[in-house]
Amino acid sequence: MVKEELIARSPVRAFMRAIDGGLRPGEIGVIASPSGLGKTSVLVQIALDKLLQGQKVIHVSFTQQADYVLAWYDDIFDELTQTEALENKRDVRDEIIKNRVLMQFNQESVTQDQVLRSLKALICEGGFKAEALIVDGYAFSPASGERLEKVRAFAKEAGLVVWYSCNVKGDAPYNAEGVPLVMEAYAGLAAALVVLDPQDDCIALRLLKNRAVYHPACPPLRLDPGTLLLLE
Repeated sequence: MVKEELIARSPVRAFMRAIDGGLRPGEIGVIASPSGLGKTSVLVQIALDKLLQGQKVIHVSFTQQADYVLAWYDDIFDELTQTEALENKRDVRDEIIKNRVLMQFNQESVTQDQVLRSLKALICEGGFKAEALIVDGYAFSPASGERLEKVRAFAKEAGLVVWYSCNVKGDAPYNAEGVPLVMEAYAGLAAALVVLDPQDDCIALRLLKNRAVYHPACPPLRLDPGTLLLLE
């Protein structure tokens, strides 16, 4: 199988169709769930889909060491190419790695302005014109709305789509609409909001919000509980 066919057959296509073809530059998407359900896996699959299309991706981690993040990319790439029998697997891997930059920050010791300055330096001064920004492990709080607004403004200026993971905690972490309580006050800043919901035989991806529409009609999406790969 050639790379183009892998892109066309990727379950990420169905995911993007559910949000009208995907995020647009300046828009933010959020994948929310308790720990261990596959948020990072979904983010990495979105990133790999971009990379396979020749786009550049910046992956920012606030919790995981670089080696751990790299392992996610390697494992999911191997799973995808094993399932689809990709030709020239090693060449494709070498090609897409050139278009990915990993950045790691400690949220407690760095300000958001410092993070944005680092991203701007990479994109503008470093000449790494990325199309997508993946942000994993950021600790949302009820006061994060202003920070998310700054990221959205930066993304619009830089021409980026942005995907976050959001960890939810507690016995009742969602409101009546299904929005994570931790971001209830500013959920409107997210163009797409997805909640991972464990089922008996899979992990369902529930599209809670698509732009201004809550609970939109969309095809069922799920994760394989073993590989954490997206399924249609």
